Amino acid sequence: MTTVRPLIGISTYLESGTRWGVWELDAALLPVGYPRLVQRAGGLAAMLPPDAPERAAQTVARLDGLVVAGGPDVDPARYGAEREPRTGPPAPERDAWELALIDAALTAGVPLLGICRGMQLLNVALGGTLVQHLDGHAEVVGVFGRHPVKPVPGTRYAGIVPEETAVPAYHHQAVDRLGRGLVPSAYASDGTVEAVELPPAEGWVLGVQWHPEMGEDLRVMRALVAAAG
Repeated sequence: MTTVRPLIGISTYLESGTRWGVWELDAALLPVGYPRLVQRAGGLAAMLPPDAPERAAQTVARLDGLVVAGGPDVDPARYGAEREPRTGPPAPERDAWELALIDAALTAGVPLLGICRGMQLLNVALGGTLVQHLDGHAEVVGVFGRHPVKPVPGTRYAGIVPEETAVPAYHHQAVDRLGRGLVPSAYASDGTVEAVELPPAEGWVLGVQWHPEMGEDLRVMRALVAAAG
């Protein structure tokens, strides 16, 4: 008997002038760590390039689970703030598409995991705000660092990873005011919110500020795949 693996959609970048081989073309792309993590955790990975937001519900309806991946800074206009000097350039197509994906997943009850930017965008989708610059969480440009994250007892995340762990991270923004219904479920030693979730009654929804696809710990993704199955 063949086991049916859950289909996990992963949002992607949209980049212009991407080079490979003899080509330089616009590309929808994703670091390979994301699909490999889904596959290692027992799921099937499907890349979701930016599309028209009105197609998000149809897209999510074909998925068993959704991952909103890391990437560029969320446009501060999305949470009613003025752009600060160290905030990166906007990615309007990706913001619109991923916000629509998040809304569709929440509406349909499809298990949802936000990673780094994905966690921040989940917070914004639910009316929260972001800290536009945070020192100490991306110490070397282009190099993932590690720092300890402590779970909040009694949360979904603590049920998945009950102990303090060192996680791979690379970000300069973070959650400020929490979005509607979100509960902090892990903190860094400096008090930065490192994970958020919705109560179990509202479905399987978790955001983590770090990058599990850059490490060896499969527990978070395995939990998503299990919920999607």
